[in-house]
Amino acid sequence: MPRFVPARIDEPDAARLLEDYFTSRELGFVGGVYRRTSPDPAAFAPPDGVFLLVYDDAGAPVGCGGVRMLSPDRAEVKHLWLDPSTRRRGWGRTLLTELEARAAELGANEVVLDTNATLEAAQSLYRSSGYEQIEPYNDNPNATHWFRKAL
Repeated sequence: MPRFVPARIDEPDAARLLEDYFTSRELGFVGGVYRRTSPDPAAFAPPDGVFLLVYDDAGAPVGCGGVRMLSPDRAEVKHLWLDPSTRRRGWGRTLLTELEARAAELGANEVVLDTNATLEAAQSLYRSSGYEQIEPYNDNPNATHWFRKAL
């Protein structure tokens, strides 16, 4: 099972995993140019958020994900990513569940997220985890789908 460790997004393991995330998004992006935006470390640090690193059984960092508060009762899931070698083990769902729990600890009663049409597996994960598609809540140029879930 994966192990989740809170980290600052500017720590070496977190920075490398975010770079892997952004690179994978650029390589798989369809319909224009993927726009990279560097996350603000303060947005993913308590009390405003949390960023988790995922470690495998051997102790290697293999994934990440974060939650940032958009308002006192609404959190946003961002940068959920796992190395391809770990996929199809249920770790994405486990990470998403952990991020939702962290959002609730920060005071959220709902979580939102955005994604792109090319990320079909992610959309399937979100829908099967109780997320419903909603109207856009932000102007992310990389996003084509927006979701929400009550906690």
